[in-house]
Amino acid sequence: MADRLSSLDSSFLYLETPTTPLHVGSLTLFQEAPGLIDHDRLVRLIRDRIAYVPRYRQRLREIPGHLANPVWVDDERFDVTYHVRRSALPAPGSMAQLNDLVARIMSRPLDRRHPLWEVYLVERVQGERFALLSKTHQAMVDGLTAVDIGEVILEETPEVRTAPATKWRPPREPSSVELVAGAVGDTLTHPSAIASRVNEGLRAARTSIGDVAAAVRHAVRPIDELPLVARVGQQRRFATLDLRFDDLREVRRVRGGTINDVALAVIGGGLRAWLLARGTSVSTDTVVRTLVPMSLRPDDDQSPTSLVDAFLLDLPVGEPDPLIRLQRIAFDTARYGERGRAVGAKAMVGLVGFAPPTLHTLGARVGASLSKRAYSLSVTNVPGPQTPLYAGGARLLAAYPIVPLTERHALSIGLTSYDGSVFLGLNADRDAMPDLDVLVQSIRDALTELLDLSRSRSRAASVPPVQPAEAP
Repeated sequence: MADRLSSLDSSFLYLETPTTPLHVGSLTLFQEAPGLIDHDRLVRLIRDRIAYVPRYRQRLREIPGHLANPVWVDDERFDVTYHVRRSALPAPGSMAQLNDLVARIMSRPLDRRHPLWEVYLVERVQGERFALLSKTHQAMVDGLTAVDIGEVILEETPEVRTAPATKWRPPREPSSVELVAGAVGDTLTHPSAIASRVNEGLRAARTSIGDVAAAVRHAVRPIDELPLVARVGQQRRFATLDLRFDDLREVRRVRGGTINDVALAVIGGGLRAWLLARGTSVSTDTVVRTLVPMSLRPDDDQSPTSLVDAFLLDLPVGEPDPLIRLQRIAFDTARYGERGRAVGAKAMVGLVGFAPPTLHTLGARVGASLSKRAYSLSVTNVPGPQTPLYAGGARLLAAYPIVPLTERHALSIGLTSYDGSVFLGLNADRDAMPDLDVLVQSIRDALTELLDLSRSRSRAASVPPVQPAEAP
């Protein structure tokens, strides 16, 4: 029997527009080495491992008359070489050139006549590296059964493990008559399930409306006044940023809070400097309402299970003191956690392995399901392993998430920590964010400022007060 999409999964198909394709991406950099990975080897590796993710051999079939949600069916003409593509950068193969290529590829929607994913091998990246760029539609990663294709090719050692020997033969695709009969049968056989889905939808709508209304009531200024809210076009800009994980950990050790709090404070400081550079009026009360899907796993927890939840948070970009900014963010995130005010948090799921691509997808799904006026920015922060990973024997050097834009949201930021670094991917509308490089530098400077202030005030606190001299 064909696997029918849930109402939530179907919504990501219906919400998609020519200017807001709802696929999530991941840009990973690897160390190049002769004989390890080329296009043919990558095709074989994915062909061998795709048995772990059978959804990636399935395509969508709409039900005639839209009598029910679409279904997944095995693609009788599935060709892995259509999905695994090859590109190369011109000399010198800089990160700026790579980011431009990523922006162009991510601007294009996926073809719904095929399984909704693509992987690009990008050769000749400066520094004897190559890149893998993956695109996966949000409808494919439901948080329960599916994972990102990039995860199944990664391993903890350079040795390539043997994939299970399988011979896949797709069953015959159902005809239009069979699809209609199946839809009618589901309606007659499971009326209570349909009613349950309707009730769940109504409850979710009431919850979201209540949260959005509360956010509006507490708003200091309309979000439309911020340059982050703009009409989104078809083209994108993409930028990357590397931070040292130890720097964030040092700030947390000195000032308290969590790694996620520190990361949000750094982004808040970067946004403040960027807004000022743009000439935007910034008062002490200015905030950027931010959707923050985050992992709920403690920073020091090494278990393979991750939990995902999401909160609406006002980033205090009007606060000039970086340490006070961090304190305010830490207080608000702790308060949200105590109240359990998850906004649209459908995903709370355990995933084994290198989960960040899938978890970023789950976070993006939360944002797409909320009102476009509920927030101005989304920031996903997903912890990854702190030990090296490999694909086909090549060592993974960096992993940048690419979170899609939704209507009227000109910027999204994804963070992934891996092997001692924190990698940021900034996806932006090309016309609305011509100065994306300024924001990248501002975020880098904000971490330096926060780190320097934490160190200086820590040293000042450790020096004993000077005692007054005794009278002769």
